Amino acid sequence: MIRSPAPFSLTAMTVFAALWFLLHPSSAQLSPSFYATTCPNVSSITQTVIQQALQSDPRITASLTRLHFHDCFVDGCDGSLLLDDSATFKSEKDAAPNLNSTRGFDVVDNIKAAIESSCPGTVSCADILALAAQASVFLSGGPYWTVLLGRRDSLTANQAGANTLIPSPFDPLANLIAKFSAVGLDTTDLVTLAGAHTFGRAQCKTFSPRLYNFTANGGPDSTISPSYLYSLQQLCPQNGDGTVLANLDPVTPNTFDNKYYANLQNNQGLLLSDQELYSTASAATISIVNSFSGNQSAFFQSFARSMINMGNITPLTGSNGEIRSNCRKVNGS
Repeated sequence: MIRSPAPFSLTAMTVFAALWFLLHPSSAQLSPSFYATTCPNVSSITQTVIQQALQSDPRITASLTRLHFHDCFVDGCDGSLLLDDSATFKSEKDAAPNLNSTRGFDVVDNIKAAIESSCPGTVSCADILALAAQASVFLSGGPYWTVLLGRRDSLTANQAGANTLIPSPFDPLANLIAKFSAVGLDTTDLVTLAGAHTFGRAQCKTFSPRLYNFTANGGPDSTISPSYLYSLQQLCPQNGDGTVLANLDPVTPNTFDNKYYANLQNNQGLLLSDQELYSTASAATISIVNSFSGNQSAFFQSFARSMINMGNITPLTGSNGEIRSNCRKVNGS
């Protein structure tokens, strides 16, 4: 059974989407009703496929949300991340932030196939990523928001851009702020979107440098609580298998909630980029973490806003790009 959004949430976020649409003319070609007549069931189709995938893969919702994030930070939300290698470009899938890390491409293929069966040649792969992220968060217990739609798909990929533009788990706070600012997102967006680490997993190699020889005297990162450090060292021994997975949220790893922020307050942020939001002295991010830790509704409302903001990073619209029939390759290739 498909979980239905609460009437208040649906109404509130529909109103918010409408206001955002009116106040941001640069994205005026995106609309919550873009497929109202051409593919009215696009959201329910997307949610059904993801719900089926969840039955065998509890990680899939976090993985699909991450795909949207990694797509949007490289030349905007244009589906470029989904493209395989071609004769003219190298895939973003093989960039360092994505290689052997991003996943869920098969589920995106399944969503595309189901939508093509119902509405052929209509819905872009870029819009599928935006819809999949929304459905994934909602199915995991998070907020519902109305996705603005009308993106078109890129004709190329940018592997070099993926290597430099996507925020890294090793980035200090100043770098994170700069990378978000470069795509028009502010500090509140940064702290809010980092809250997506309330579900999902990360490989040992993305945080093990914090556990050993992190300081000048060879000690671990002092911002990790002793008990959490011990548990992580047991999971990720020095010079061990870097692909072993750890829960990003040790408390509720498969649920979208605000526990991520309490974890930061308890020095249990898994990635350096997580803990930096709370442990960087005098940072403006600290008060936002405290606010979200004490108020899940405020976090959910902010997350919906920030996902809409991120989804509007330089989309291709109108006659730009194309509607791919296969998300992995440009039409005619």
